[in-house]
Amino acid sequence: MISEVIVQLSAEQQFRADLSRLPPMGNEEARRWLDDQFTALDCEPLRPSGKVLLADKVLVVAREAGARRLTDEAWFHAYARAAHAVLGRPVIKVDVGTMTMTY
Repeated sequence: MISEVIVQLSAEQQFRADLSRLPPMGNEEARRWLDDQFTALDCEPLRPSGKVLLADKVLVVAREAGARRLTDEAWFHAYARAAHAVLGRPVIKVDVGTMTMTY
């Protein structure tokens, strides 16, 4: 079964993590990791109400991380494992340019 996370920063920059080769992250650990990154990267909620959905966190953390963090293999693998754990989908594509996500 395919299990991967893809982050598209631009037409020329795409990052892929094959999760079949990485240890899974538990849901609670993944939520904490994303919360920590959301805070560390000074992320802002996407919604005017201030409510932050898990999918929004996955999008915004990728956007604020940018190429600098996404090229850090350890960081990107942690991000991919966290995204996979909280969203529970086998294939996740995060398009930062359009701020969309497909499963």
